[in-house]
Order: sequence, then structure tokens, then C-alpha cells
Amino acid sequence: MNQEITVVKGIEQGRAAYAYLCVKKTNKEGSQKKEYKSYVKKIPMMIKANGLGATLAFVKAKSSKDKAKKGYAYKLIYDHLTEWLKLDKKCLVDFSNSGDLLECVVNMNSSEYRAVTKEILVFTSWLSRFAEGLIEGEANE
Repeated sequence: MNQEITVVKGIEQGRAAYAYLCVKKTNKEGSQKKEYKSYVKKIPMMIKANGLGATLAFVKAKSSKDKAKKGYAYKLIYDHLTEWLKLDKKCLVDFSNSGDLLECVVNMNSSEYRAVTKEILVFTSWLSRFAEGLIEGEANE
């Protein structure tokens, strides 16, 4: 039982550490950091209300590669989720056929979909906590 607790603690620390690095990098970049903070706080509720697939589709549709646009914050969030799931060894996302998170998620069976939804909810809660603590101010919407 102690080993199970250690493994869970290790997984949670891994999530927290990676989320911290993501937010720290976003904060250092400076571009759209306030929007990032605002949007990342909304993602868990969007997933609970609309489902993971619909939320990822929304985030991807709103994403912009242009650092001057508000959509860049959505791109960062999408990238952070994708990168975490690629690093997460226990994750069920198979990126071998496609590097795109949304495409992988919509092709999952229901048990994999639920597991990935849970993982993303937990990871975004860490992103949200660190964004709250590391990024000052609120986005003007």
C-alpha cells in the first residue's frame, strides 16, 4: 500500500512540476499571459459542461500562432495539454498515427476517453493553480 501511495504521489508531483514549468515559461514569455490565466481557469468547467472533445475543438479553433493575438493563449494551452499527454507514460493517448491531440481523442474508445478526460482535468487544475499564483492581473475580456 505504501508503494501505491508513493506512485500516486510521484505521478501527482510530475503533473505539478510540468504544469509549473508550462506556466513559468508562459509568464516569462509575457505574450498573452493574462489571457492564458483567464482561459486555463475556464477549461475544466468547459470540459465538464461540453465534454473533452468539444472543449479541445473549441480551444484548437480559437488558437492562433500569432503572439499578438488573444488566440495565442489558446495555442499555448493546447500545446501544454498535448505535451503533457505525450510525456505521461501511463496515458492512453496514442500519438503514433497523428500528433494532433484532438484527432487522437475523437478516435478513442469510451473508457480511454474517460481516462484522458480525468487526466486533463487534473492537469488543468495544476495549470490553473500555478497561473493564479505566477501570473499577475486579469485578462480584459
